[in-house]
Amino acid sequence: MEQSQLKCAVVDDSRLQRLAIVKLIDEHSSLELVAEWNNAIETKNGLLDTKVDLLFLDIEMPILTGFDLLDDLENKPHIIFVTGKTKYAFKAFDYDAVDYLRKPLKKDRFNAAVEKALSMSRIGTEGAAVEDDDYIFVKSNLKKRKIFLSQLKYVEALGDYVKLIMEEGDPIVVLATMKSFEAQLPSDRFLRIHKSYIVNLDKVERYNSRNIEIADEKIPLSRHKKHSLIEALNG
Repeated sequence: MEQSQLKCAVVDDSRLQRLAIVKLIDEHSSLELVAEWNNAIETKNGLLDTKVDLLFLDIEMPILTGFDLLDDLENKPHIIFVTGKTKYAFKAFDYDAVDYLRKPLKKDRFNAAVEKALSMSRIGTEGAAVEDDDYIFVKSNLKKRKIFLSQLKYVEALGDYVKLIMEEGDPIVVLATMKSFEAQLPSDRFLRIHKSYIVNLDKVERYNSRNIEIADEKIPLSRHKKHSLIEALNG
């Protein structure tokens, strides 16, 4: 889904500089100004109850710099730095900045930065539509991997390891016991149906007294787990 407007805010200790940015925002059809703040402390407090998609942020401000502000924020909006100096440019991109604009602002350069922000916002929105927010991290081949639970079909015991069977791609092998791995999974979505198998309940297509089927794969069902499976699927 394409986002038609970005809610934005301006942070600058100079009123004149804020006015210059606000004028450009008002002239851009894809931007909606929701706040102006003149320092980092005001901004941090304001973001608690104001939804902001894009922040036009000065760097050199009294008490706390723009970098200090970002270090304190858990959930950061997209950032376009607006500053009078070029010396912070490399550091700015350590903060995943959309762009770095130098004062005085030029309209065409401002609009180009905004287009970058709009593009990043669209990508993020489309990604959210296909990615499940529920995930876990596992260690496989000495690397941490993010596993989206909606893509996990079932888990199979493999000696001292477990094997994760995904919707797409090769199985992922993780050093873990079935018991410890089961503890990481939400019990309302996953059920251990056998000593060697945990299944994603959303993926179960058919079952009988001996097996369940997930994408034409038959997985053994322990006799004493059948009642639990029926309850979970009907729940």
